[in-house]
Amino acid sequence: MKIFQAKNDLYKYLKELKQNGKRIGFVPTMGALHAGHLALVNQSLIDNDISVVSIFVNPTQFDNPDDLRKYPRTFKQDLDTLKKLDTNLIVYYPDASDIYNGNIQAEHFDFDGLEFEMEGKHRPGHFDGVGTIVKKLFEIVQPDRAYFGEKDFQQLQIIRKLVAKEKMNIKIVPIPIFRETDGLAMSSRNKRLTEEYRKAAPFIYKTLLKTKEMWKTFDIHEIKEFVTNTFAKHPLLKLEYFEIADEKYLKPAQEKISGNKYRGFIVVYAGDVRLIDNISY
Repeated sequence: MKIFQAKNDLYKYLKELKQNGKRIGFVPTMGALHAGHLALVNQSLIDNDISVVSIFVNPTQFDNPDDLRKYPRTFKQDLDTLKKLDTNLIVYYPDASDIYNGNIQAEHFDFDGLEFEMEGKHRPGHFDGVGTIVKKLFEIVQPDRAYFGEKDFQQLQIIRKLVAKEKMNIKIVPIPIFRETDGLAMSSRNKRLTEEYRKAAPFIYKTLLKTKEMWKTFDIHEIKEFVTNTFAKHPLLKLEYFEIADEKYLKPAQEKISGNKYRGFIVVYAGDVRLIDNISY
C-alpha cells in the first residue's frame, strides 16, 4: 500500500500510470470507514487497474465548527481496514495546507439550483465546500471513475452536475445505501451515538419504509404530515426535515407526476448527532 501526503507526488505518480494505460478508480472519503465505504472501494477494485482512496476531513463543507471538531478521525484503523481489502490500494492522506495551498476557502459554484434544496437550505455554503474539495481531488487524481454512496443522494447529484459543468471526463458510479442489520444507514457519525440514541436511530428507516408503503395510496401532503406527526411523538429523535423530491432536480414535489422518479429525504437529530437517510419510491 502506498500512502501519499503531498498532492504533487501523488499527481506525478498517477500521471505515469495513466500514460501506461492504467484505469484509475477513486473513492473520496472523510475516513472513519465503515462497510458502506468498503463497498465503494471494492467496486473500484473490480472496475479499475488502480484504486485511490482519499481520507480528508474537509473543513470548508462544515457549517458547524463543533461538528467539524467532533467528526471521528480514525486514520490508523482506516489504514488497517483498507490493507485487509487490498494491499495495492493507494491512499491520499493530506492535511488542509497541502490541498488548499494554505488558503482554506471554498470556491463558489452554480449547480443550477440543486445547491439550494434541502441540505442547501439547512447548511448554507455546504455544497460550495463539497464542490471545492471534490474538484481539487479530481484534478489531482484524474480518475476514470469515481464512486459515491446514495445515502448522500443530493451530494451525488451535485457531483454529477460538477463533472458535467467542468467538462471532466469522469464516470460517476453510484453505490446503494449500506445499512446495519437493524436498518440504520451506515455513517461515520454513527460512532458518536450514545447507546440510548443508537437503539432509537433505526426508527428513522422504519419510518421511511412506512412512507414507501404509503406512496402507493396516499398523496404527498398526507405522507409528509404522517412523518411530521410520527417524529413529534418520539421521545428522543427530533426531525429537522422530511422532503419528497424528484430525483433529477431535487425540487420538493407537491404532486406525483407520471414518469418522474421520487425519493423521500430525511434528516433527524439523535441528541447532537445529525443523521441523514433517503428512500426511493
